[in-house]
Amino acid sequence: MHPLSRRSTELGLVIMAATITAAAYTLALLGKKSTIPPIIVPFFVALLGLLLLAHLATRLLARGADSTLLPLAAMLHGIGYVMIARLNDRLAALQTTWTFVAIAAYIATLLVVQRAPDLARYKWTFFILGAGLLLLPLVPGVGRSVGGARIWVNLGPINFQPGEFAKILLALFFAGYLYERRELIAASTWHLGPLRLPEPRYFFPIVLAWGFAVIVMVGEKDLGTSLLFFTLFVVMLWVATERATFLVLGLVLFGGAAYMSFRMFHHVRDRVDIWLDPWSRYQGKGYQIVQGIFAIGDGGLGGTGLGQGRPDLVPAVQNDFIFAAIAEELGLFGATAVLISFLLIVGAGLRIAVRAERPFEKLLATGLTALLGVQAFIIIGGVIRVVPLTGIALPFVSYGGSSLVANYVLLALLMRVSDSTSRRIGELPDDPTINERFLAWKLRRQLRKQTKRTGATTAGPTDVSSDDTVLVTGHVRSVE
Repeated sequence: MHPLSRRSTELGLVIMAATITAAAYTLALLGKKSTIPPIIVPFFVALLGLLLLAHLATRLLARGADSTLLPLAAMLHGIGYVMIARLNDRLAALQTTWTFVAIAAYIATLLVVQRAPDLARYKWTFFILGAGLLLLPLVPGVGRSVGGARIWVNLGPINFQPGEFAKILLALFFAGYLYERRELIAASTWHLGPLRLPEPRYFFPIVLAWGFAVIVMVGEKDLGTSLLFFTLFVVMLWVATERATFLVLGLVLFGGAAYMSFRMFHHVRDRVDIWLDPWSRYQGKGYQIVQGIFAIGDGGLGGTGLGQGRPDLVPAVQNDFIFAAIAEELGLFGATAVLISFLLIVGAGLRIAVRAERPFEKLLATGLTALLGVQAFIIIGGVIRVVPLTGIALPFVSYGGSSLVANYVLLALLMRVSDSTSRRIGELPDDPTINERFLAWKLRRQLRKQTKRTGATTAGPTDVSSDDTVLVTGHVRSVE
């Protein structure tokens, strides 16, 4: 599909997502209050306006980007918002505020990150920022525990989970470091008995960074995020080196770490025991997951209908168990639609990674896609008892401002990589960015002032503009 046609396709899909969300919102409140909500028209207008704003930003700032990512995210976001509004009006109002912030973060990311390869130069800055965010919940008086995990931070009236943003920063760090060292790591010139391993000076920095992230998350009892970081590291290392040895080694290390966690941490043993047999613990720690199973069972194929179920009987349903609420009121068909949406997002992300010609962009797209896909698998798998339950948010769907904003930033980075690839392979002209045009304008002013001072005759304004634009953009393009 031609890049310009992608934006028209995206516009149609965004309008469809807004329409479906507004219809679902109407049905949910009609089923709950037996009246059509009078705010449905303002709701639809506001929702469509927000999505159109995100679409216009994409059309102006990333014309060659993938056309399915934004509509799919909007669809998941809309379904999640409808369920939250159906459960709790106060939480719906808070989620509305975070929706505005998330769309603003999406647009701001596209504005700030105008050339994805530039991010590789700040890899250690990203690591320092990510490490600081991971440690923030451990600071006395700032961090607080919720549900046994110390992952929240209070800064005045704002509460957020810094780990949601740290995962993106660490993905940027891993992509930047592996981009520079991938060939040296893949060479594996260090012999340790029969094993051929990478040279320690190349491999240990990234291992230490990964180990730090995992250990901090385990110390904060956030096992879901620690598993996410572990998977991110193994997948990106495998893609960077193209050696299956690292994938096998990662699986072995994961098995060992899981066994050690089971032996050392009481709450891990509880999670595993509840996963294996929640029924005998129905009156205690297994109550939540059993109620979730009941909700999914009540939904059947077609669901009880929006506003007609009892998802409020599941503890923390708006967070960890929102998938159970969707399965109850929309049935197997609705739950499958959510799963397919995530599969399509993962497929689009991997397609972006395959199309990318620059190693850094390929690694970054792979890492960001892995974050979305694995996070969705962990929480949905926990709700339906495929894996032990860990309390992390379902991307774009669960209640929570930190997760919503972070995932829209992640989405914008994927869109930037997709747009960059389109320009790289010639589908669109590689025009100077807004920042490069601004630098060119400053350079023109300096040249004109210098000309007036010296009284020398130089090229006309058109020639100068062309030359200094090349001058300004040459450095950026040379690092790509």
